[in-house]
Amino acid sequence: MMEQRKSSFWDRAVRNLRSVWSKIGATDNYFLEASFSPELNEIDQRRLIEHMRACLEARGGEVSARSRAAALGHAYLALNETGRKRFLGVLASEFGSDTETVNKAISDLQNATNTENRMAAEKNLRNALVSTRTRLLTQFNALPEGVKFLVDMRAELIPWARNDPFLNTVECDLKALLTSWFDVGFLELKQITWKAPAALLEKFFGYEAVHEITGWDDLKNRLASDRRCFAFFHPRMPEEPLVFVWVALVEGMASNIHELLDKGAPDQDEKHADTAIFYSISNAQAGLSGITFGNFLIKRVVDNLSAELDGLKKFATLSPIPGFMPWLRSNLENNHLEFLTIEQQEKLKRTSSKGSPKASLIHLLYDTKWVNNTETQSMLKPILLRLAVHYLANEKRNEGTALDSVAHFHLNNGARIEQLHWAADLSPKGIKQSAGIMLNYLYLLKDIEVNHESYRSGKAIMTSSDVRDLLKDQKPT
Repeated sequence: MMEQRKSSFWDRAVRNLRSVWSKIGATDNYFLEASFSPELNEIDQRRLIEHMRACLEARGGEVSARSRAAALGHAYLALNETGRKRFLGVLASEFGSDTETVNKAISDLQNATNTENRMAAEKNLRNALVSTRTRLLTQFNALPEGVKFLVDMRAELIPWARNDPFLNTVECDLKALLTSWFDVGFLELKQITWKAPAALLEKFFGYEAVHEITGWDDLKNRLASDRRCFAFFHPRMPEEPLVFVWVALVEGMASNIHELLDKGAPDQDEKHADTAIFYSISNAQAGLSGITFGNFLIKRVVDNLSAELDGLKKFATLSPIPGFMPWLRSNLENNHLEFLTIEQQEKLKRTSSKGSPKASLIHLLYDTKWVNNTETQSMLKPILLRLAVHYLANEKRNEGTALDSVAHFHLNNGARIEQLHWAADLSPKGIKQSAGIMLNYLYLLKDIEVNHESYRSGKAIMTSSDVRDLLKDQKPT
């Protein structure tokens, strides 16, 4: 599903924006001025520079500037991938900050002799550091769906910029611009229901990143009376969810995603629910990667549900462990089994003819037939649960945060690792990511702030006593 999103978003952007922007400049010649070859050859690059300069100079007033910007965006959409890279390369090489102006501002700041002069010099330096490409990109904010255009532009730019320092400067400027526009204070939380416009509902098929929506019946089931869906929207992108969460209202802690998404299960009375389970959170806009507001979504949804249903006592997730199996395979290849007990290592040796515990575990995990073998499942269950707990609680990035991306998200939000569940997601994706294991992150309202501060300051990972018990077995050799 993620690959489909990656390959189709640009085509979707082109379809949506071409017709909208063509109407803006239909009565002038700006579209002819900004008509380029698909690959943006050298001659067209020189013409592009002139058109961009005209946009920045705002020749002809605001209306003309708006039309020129629309023509520029329309031209960008008409380019092929090579042309779009060259377009962004022009932005990088020709429309940065003015070096002389920056140097003068730095000199003025260094030579300031009093507070008033220093404050004026600081202001001048800040202004000088704003690149001309940022001013140019800002013009799209005034266009219909212009913000969405920039978000989609950054989505495509991010992978290109990783190994290209010139494109990286454009990506950084674009991220800074979008970060200022997408402050959480500007966002609106909306509940999505089955009565929402079909055009909006259809977008969730493509944007869902955790548990694929298989059809309209599946979507309707996720919007049933004992279910909720909430999303953040931006006023300049009113028909585009930014990030959304699916919630199940249940009694007790959910332990199996197949049961939770069972279309044949009867709806439960929401008034009897004592627990809200967040079972999927998806960022819908790849171009907003690195601009964080998912944590605010959880807090706002908790507040909304608490106000709506006073019977809710617990707020928790049913989450995947997407990095577990890649981490485990890497460790097995490096001969790391020190976090298994002696007894578990002996069981592995007896189960397989491969000899060593390492070879036995590699053989079992790479042959997914174990999923359908009850005896092998029973043998692997305590081993993989222990390994998963070790991974979640002890494996960290260089900066000291949890290695697993989902764990980092929830721990940073103030949750704790509450309970692991075996055979909770036996889909091919669930087996590949985490050997079918899922877990509950528990949001205890009274502890959220303390847990958040503990994690952020000392990088302490909060766990329940049941989870800690999984690591208290006999020490390995």
